Amino acid sequence: MAQVPELIDVRPDEQLDTSRLEPFLRANLEGAEGPLAVAQFGGGHANLTYLLRFGEREFVLRRPPLGPVAPSAHDMRREHRVLSRLYAAYPLAPRSFLFCDDPALIGAEFHVLERRRGIVIRDTFPPPFDGKPDLNRRIGLMLVDALADLHLVDPAAVDLADLGRPEGFVQRQLDGWTKRWHAAKDRDLPEMDRLVGWLGGGVPDSGRVSLLHNDFKLDNVLVDAADPAIPVAVLDWDMCTTGDPLMDLGSMLSYWNNADDDPEWLEVSAMPTWHAGFPDRDEVIARYAGRTGFPVDRVDWYFAFGTFKLAVIIQQIYIRYLRGQTQDERFARFGARVAGLARKGVTIAGI
Repeated sequence: MAQVPELIDVRPDEQLDTSRLEPFLRANLEGAEGPLAVAQFGGGHANLTYLLRFGEREFVLRRPPLGPVAPSAHDMRREHRVLSRLYAAYPLAPRSFLFCDDPALIGAEFHVLERRRGIVIRDTFPPPFDGKPDLNRRIGLMLVDALADLHLVDPAAVDLADLGRPEGFVQRQLDGWTKRWHAAKDRDLPEMDRLVGWLGGGVPDSGRVSLLHNDFKLDNVLVDAADPAIPVAVLDWDMCTTGDPLMDLGSMLSYWNNADDDPEWLEVSAMPTWHAGFPDRDEVIARYAGRTGFPVDRVDWYFAFGTFKLAVIIQQIYIRYLRGQTQDERFARFGARVAGLARKGVTIAGI
């Protein structure tokens, strides 16, 4: 698959109306001076992200996707709160400057944050970095370490101790994502029913509490354009909360493909970790455990749950496409991807 350009002309159905936005920004955002130009970041499948240029100064604007969205998803208020604080203890968190809850400006809540410069690696490598096992290993270890370091941040130290409800977090997550599945599905998938039953029969009881990103993967990490093993920023914080840190690890594992995995796994949840040099999942788990000191004996449950959750997220995007709430043709094949993830989940669970 070709690399998605970083910046594109704003898609016709995702234009920003600047008639009210521009005066608001000039009045409330330090540095919003000079002529305004708007472009759109081409990647991502849900929240809409725009580049705002005021002369030489650049900012990023984030808003939820078009159409109805799932309750508590795409939470710009939460993302702003996290990113206006977390940067002080976790340098990979870009700082958010401004939040607006008035939908009259652009049709939805939004926030404005700092621009970090780098590149995003999706399911393939840009040509200068392709076929380099030593680099691949460094990228893989960097990703694990960046997640572990987030989980070692004390939420109270960045005024985020009251973010979310850690008690009963894992069970609530299973219940919540199961409800989202039934609300978004366009057909029955027996594998999903079996997977939900298996997950519900063995929910881990973890008392450990960390800040969770809740969608931590390679293409949510901005990396240095000259050396992609150096992280520049972690992106997409709208689902950040506090809870069991292994939920983040399981989510990342759901994207982490070994070279000898079922080929379908590469199609449904690919990070390019099957390329030569990347550590495999066993090494990822060991690296994470060594850096954090957290026990990982129930990691297969978290891995299976991460795969289930990803299937639901993809289904939520797919149902918006089926309902005509987005015309983005990238989503046309997402139904097959959901079915593949369901099969992957029951394989992980051994059922």
